[in-house]
Amino acid sequence: MNQANPSNILVRAPNWIGDQILAYPFYYFLRKKYPKAHIGVVGTDWVTDIQFMDCVDSVYVLPRMKGLGLLAKSEQIAKFASEISKNKKWDLGFSLPNSFSAALFLRLAGVKKRVGYSGDARSWLLTDVMKWNPDPSIHRSQAYLNLLDSKISTQKFWTLPAENDLDPPIQGEKDHFEPKKSWPKIQPLATPSGDYWVLAPGATAESRRWPIEYFLELVEKVGDRLKMPGVIVGGPAEVDLAQNLIQRANTKLIDMTSQGSVASLYRLFAGAKFTVCNESGLAHVASLCGSPVQIVCGAANPNRTAPLGPGKVRVSINPVDCWPCERNTCSQPDASKIKCLRGMDAERIYQEVVSLARIRA
Repeated sequence: MNQANPSNILVRAPNWIGDQILAYPFYYFLRKKYPKAHIGVVGTDWVTDIQFMDCVDSVYVLPRMKGLGLLAKSEQIAKFASEISKNKKWDLGFSLPNSFSAALFLRLAGVKKRVGYSGDARSWLLTDVMKWNPDPSIHRSQAYLNLLDSKISTQKFWTLPAENDLDPPIQGEKDHFEPKKSWPKIQPLATPSGDYWVLAPGATAESRRWPIEYFLELVEKVGDRLKMPGVIVGGPAEVDLAQNLIQRANTKLIDMTSQGSVASLYRLFAGAKFTVCNESGLAHVASLCGSPVQIVCGAANPNRTAPLGPGKVRVSINPVDCWPCERNTCSQPDASKIKCLRGMDAERIYQEVVSLARIRA
């Protein structure tokens, strides 16, 4: 193998939707650096349909291992690693997750040069170890790209729209995302006729979910003042949230939760006047597909995980004393639960959305 021109490259993909989207610049520049290599990606089923097929050649889906003990999990990893290395010798590999199991997989798959960050007692599994920098100012997208080339900045990856009509756009490597090239087998969901907006009220953790009552107030304000329906998106976990909103709202809402894969939302996001989300994976997908995105941010640190574009993004925060804790469960007493989120009312978010999307209210 020529280290400068590896024939086969294996990437252990991020486990979560938002992280996978943030890794797009990594995949883009990986393909640009090694245009003739076969690039394979190993990931969870969560991110299968949002692998970037214009940048990679093959996708391998990890078996589900939730609930398995350490020994059983290791056996599953070893079996799967053996399967994907039967007919292909992997010259170079990258571990985007910082977990022990991700590095172990690359080792068991026989990858010759294995690149990843230190931590989780896994350095011995890697051949090229980079010291993990916990500095919260380092964006996760940049951390991924640093594994490949720290000289490239993801802040300059997207061409971003001007802040006002007098300013020129900020020029970057790419000016838009092309879903049909990256996700060629995905059938997009149909969009409503006329103007509409999108709301994604779900998130994996309570510390990242704006209260449903606040979403309801925002729905009423948009319906009353802008006269446009809202489209609710999310997975199976958000079906009940959608029904709750629809039953209580006095304005039109369209339920599109659990109606397709994450990637199938691309046309819906692209055509929306704006999208309102918690700090969740769908916020990243919406921005990637070009929607103006208003994020109501709870426990997360936007310096580390905010979407980068190409859609215009605004992150609303309420920096209370314990913010950003970056915990999935709020540790405050009941009277102060998720005060970071409860401190942002619907009127504030409405005004920020109108400004973001340049809508004359």
